[in-house]
Amino acid sequence: MLAEVGLGLSVVLAGLWSGLLLAVVTLLHPMYAALDGGEFAVELQRFLPVARKSPTNWVSVIGLVVFPVLALVGLAGDPTGAPFVLTALGLVCTVAGPLLVSRLLAEPNYAVILGWDPAAMPPGWDAVRRRYFLWNRVRGAFTWVAFGLFLAAAYAHLSR
Repeated sequence: MLAEVGLGLSVVLAGLWSGLLLAVVTLLHPMYAALDGGEFAVELQRFLPVARKSPTNWVSVIGLVVFPVLALVGLAGDPTGAPFVLTALGLVCTVAGPLLVSRLLAEPNYAVILGWDPAAMPPGWDAVRRRYFLWNRVRGAFTWVAFGLFLAAAYAHLSR
């Protein structure tokens, strides 16, 4: 039962997070890429404070770490089986992407963006914008892979 609940919630949260990042990368990035520096700063200075404080973000990222661990505890009886291995790999992806890339790379980049004066953009602002796009794509890739791994783990576990 623990494995099923952990896997089920891992799939749901990874799916939701995947969708969020898909929207950011495929909808917001093209819109933001078309803006000049000042406009980009204004938009991100509106968006980032809301996104950073959103309970959805916090609950999702915490759940993407906690629920796979719960599943692994439930699957511990067969640590070499496909469900365990796939879940462990999915957990590595969620820790690497949504947790570590966000905390260590994206958040410091956000702090730079939030410190800009849109009327007097600093030199190199476009490199910071490129990093904003890059970290979202990296987090997206890790999350999309994790979603696939959790789905495969759930399928393998339920097919037994």
